[in-house]
Amino acid sequence: MNKRFGASAAALSGQAALLLGWLPDTFWAATPEELACVLRALRAPDGGTIDKGTLDRLMEADRGG
Repeated sequence: MNKRFGASAAALSGQAALLLGWLPDTFWAATPEELACVLRALRAPDGGTIDKGTLDRLMEADRGG
């Protein structure tokens, strides 16, 4: 294990612990795909949100202009 891998793995393990509540054994038992799947589930759905400008325009249009 080189120093770069070790430092990166330690950082990811710490982030998984804080964000997901994973203990080190859980992190090390997970595959990269399992970790990625869990992290994807935490993201907002793609395309499912609108910005404030769009919301303001929709609200104005709903009021009749």
